[in-house]
Amino acid sequence: MKSRSITTPSMAPLNQVRTLLVLVLSLLLLAGCASRDAETLPEEEYYEQARQSMNAGNFESAQRNLESLETYYPFGRYAEQAQLDLIFARYQNLDLQGARSAADRFLRLNPQSENADYALYMRGVASYNMDLGLAARYFPIEVAGRDPGEQRQAFDDFQQLVNRYPNSEYAPDARQRMIAIRNRLAGAELEAAQYYIKREAYIAALNRAKSVVEDFNRTPAVEEALVIMAEMYSRLRLDEEKRDTTRVLAQNFPENPAIADDGSFVRQSFGIQDRSLLNVITFGAFGHEGD
Repeated sequence: MKSRSITTPSMAPLNQVRTLLVLVLSLLLLAGCASRDAETLPEEEYYEQARQSMNAGNFESAQRNLESLETYYPFGRYAEQAQLDLIFARYQNLDLQGARSAADRFLRLNPQSENADYALYMRGVASYNMDLGLAARYFPIEVAGRDPGEQRQAFDDFQQLVNRYPNSEYAPDARQRMIAIRNRLAGAELEAAQYYIKREAYIAALNRAKSVVEDFNRTPAVEEALVIMAEMYSRLRLDEEKRDTTRVLAQNFPENPAIADDGSFVRQSFGIQDRSLLNVITFGAFGHEGD
């Protein structure tokens, strides 16, 4: 007798369901693979699309294509140029931290590249504008009050550029930006000194003014810093230091209104009434006017 395979009514639907599930899962996997293959473009196509987008001023699209190019072809024929373009695309998109990170990556991967000067320059420019962002394009920004940490970072990048690549086409602009940064940092010190003057913290104001003279001695802020120093010495009754500072001020800035015709110092009020030295030292707890 031939054996027969007996299928009960309850088993047939279950086998059909299993078969259907396997078929559906297989189709989904095949579709996913096909989708991934369709999304991954040839290296050259990513690069050409990025260049076309950059030429059209569409830096967001350019950035997407360049990031895809780096992801799928990190060591391809366009890798180095794509890394450079990505720095610029991110900068144009106001992704300044991203531009700085892209420049860091380029310098790390291509330390001997002939384009290293450009990466250093763009890294500095990104920090130079880091605290401005989108608002700078539409609203006036007081540059003297900007983040000194980013300004110092930019200064270091520009200094590396001019030291390592003095003949670079970016070196002249980097030197000018270094001068501007020094002026900004000196201006920030003056603002801090004025802040302390308004709160009658004369020693703190004096120290800020001294830092301008000592650390930023070739900036326009030096003249005002010397005036503040002379006035703070007067308020602290340090007569010898006041005379020395007045002499330096008169020698270098004889036309300053704080210098009298006889060369003496003209006291500056800064909108604050004089107080006794004891009142200054004790922050107003003792030594009121007339004491």
